[in-house]
Amino acid sequence: MNILTFDIEEWFIKKAYFGGRPERYATFDRCLDEILDLLDERQLQATFFVVGMMAKDFPEVVKLIHRRGHEIGCHSNVHMWVNKMSQDEMREDTRLAIDNLEQCIGCKVKSYRAPSFSVGKSNEWAFDVLAQCGIENDSSVIPASMELGGFPDFEHQCPTLIETPSGTIKEYPIALAHLGGRNVAFSGGGYFRLFPLWFVRWQMSRNDYNICYFHIDDLVPSNKKMMSREEFENYYKEPATVFNRCKRRWKSNIGKGTAFDRMRRLIRSHDFISITQAQEQIDWSKCPVMH
Repeated sequence: MNILTFDIEEWFIKKAYFGGRPERYATFDRCLDEILDLLDERQLQATFFVVGMMAKDFPEVVKLIHRRGHEIGCHSNVHMWVNKMSQDEMREDTRLAIDNLEQCIGCKVKSYRAPSFSVGKSNEWAFDVLAQCGIENDSSVIPASMELGGFPDFEHQCPTLIETPSGTIKEYPIALAHLGGRNVAFSGGGYFRLFPLWFVRWQMSRNDYNICYFHIDDLVPSNKKMMSREEFENYYKEPATVFNRCKRRWKSNIGKGTAFDRMRRLIRSHDFISITQAQEQIDWSKCPVMH
């Protein structure tokens, strides 16, 4: 089973944190159109995890994805990391996001992904908050350490039932590769830009279950400049040292020149389904349960 997902936030982030750049919006629009055409060509459905404020500021983008037959999931309201929020803040953020998206597309939002996979051991209460908000499916877990998130204590790399006081969440964690003595995600984001396509395909062939996750900004060739101190601290909420800003610039640029072509070749050579399609196909009675 291969699940295909996209995290949609770039339009909002450019407007909210970097002053808005219409020429970048147009670039994102073109990239999204190419993705949707590719999925039509392959007759595939994907899940697009969308920031709630996209439905307010860029509703035409959200409606286009929905109209082309893809699932709209929730990616928070303003792309704030869950591990930087309290339970009450996350609850309010999630409810606002779901309402914004549902008002835009006119149907229920059932799936969620936290920005930067920022659900871990220290804030595992997030699963209960999601259940309170009516979320059925979550894909916020990478069972490894990451710079901005990660959940290395998570026990499984397969669909898992998470029992919370407020209900059950169906979790779709990201499958990992064991490389150089550590577990790393290989099927999306900066990892996909870093690893050669043959390696991604090889790892996927070894698993019965994979999730690929892409951002528009990962697929648009660019040479990002180093952020100013103010921009960095406003967005990342951490010290804007020269080292941190240089590291972030390197991570943001590596592999972008070929990323879209490699993603296209991967999608053309593999069958994929959305989160909701996976929910229907999985025999949940055979899946592990966590409390």
